[in-house]
Parts: sequence; structure tokens; C-alpha cells
Amino acid sequence: MKNAKITRKITQGVYALTTLGGGCIVDTVSRASAGEQPLITVAVAKTNHSHKLLCENERFALSVLGEKVNPDIIQTFGFKTSKECDKCGEVETEEINGIPVVKDSLGYMFCEKVDAIDMETHTLYVGRMIEADVFEDEKPMTYAYYQEHKDDLRKVETETGKTAWVCTACGYVYYGDEVPDDYKCPLCGLGKDYFKKREN
Repeated sequence: MKNAKITRKITQGVYALTTLGGGCIVDTVSRASAGEQPLITVAVAKTNHSHKLLCENERFALSVLGEKVNPDIIQTFGFKTSKECDKCGEVETEEINGIPVVKDSLGYMFCEKVDAIDMETHTLYVGRMIEADVFEDEKPMTYAYYQEHKDDLRKVETETGKTAWVCTACGYVYYGDEVPDDYKCPLCGLGKDYFKKREN
């Protein structure tokens, strides 16, 4: 394969997926049917803790992120794991039918899960949108925009006395003098070789 990065040219948005117990940043969201309650699909990596949460829950929400989104939301939902922190407690949210949605977003889609399809490295979750709203009529963030501005959107502040090692695949940050030889990224599952020291 000459250059798989061509997939970054696929037009898609950036969303905060939430369910009971946590959530994550996703970009593989699509409307799969029409009507008042369309089917919405989202692919989630099996290595992501949110995958486990979606397996256990029947409802989820997708908050549509705009280009002016607070970078802290990208940091929290994109580069932390729900196993270690309460993401929805760190970001301002409101509950819709018991599921938190991100307030600093363009709006949300609340879905009831109707199917889960195995897709090798990911699971494609299919949900029926039963409620939705628009908060702001602004420009949505695309994956291409994120790639262009990702350094600003995922700035890493080194903890006092510690070195920040950033996963070049997903952006997760490990703090320590060195990344252990057997370390696996808790978000994408990749090993030490994918971590690069971040100079601040």
C-alpha cells in the first residue's frame, strides 16, 4: 500500500460519543436511513474502553463538535480513558434521557442501539435517533480540519517533573521518564515504538 493516509480525505465530522460511564472522540459517523427517526452508525475501535461501555449499554449520544470547540473537550474525550477519569465530570454536560451530552457543541443526536456489527478492528454500532437538537448554527469540525489544526487542539502540558510521551497514532499521553518496553496505549493498543517525547 503506497499511502493509506488517503483515508484522511474522506469527508467526515468529529463528534463526542457519550454513554453511561464515559465516551470518546469519533469521526466515523453516518446517517444510514431517512425519516423522523433515522438510523445512525458509528464505528468504535475494540481497543477503546468506550467500546466496552457501548457493549454494556443500549443508549448513546453523539455531540457534534464545531471548529470553535474548546480544545479541552478534544483533550478529555480524545486523549484520556474513562477507566482512569470521569470524562463527563471534567466537561460541562447536560443529561438527555439519562445520557450526558456536551454543552459546548453544535447539537446532539440521542440514539437507542439496534445492532452491533463486527468490523475486524472496530464494531459498527447502529442506533435509532429518537431525539436531537441544534444548539448553534456554526461550522462543524471535519476530520480534515482536525488534522490541519491538531497541534493546537491537542496541546500537551507536561506535569511538573515528568516527561510527556505522546502516542503518534491517537495522541494519548503517557507521563514518565521512559515508556516501559511492554507498555500498550490504553486507547489504540499500540506499543512503545509509537510514543514520541513531547518537547514543551
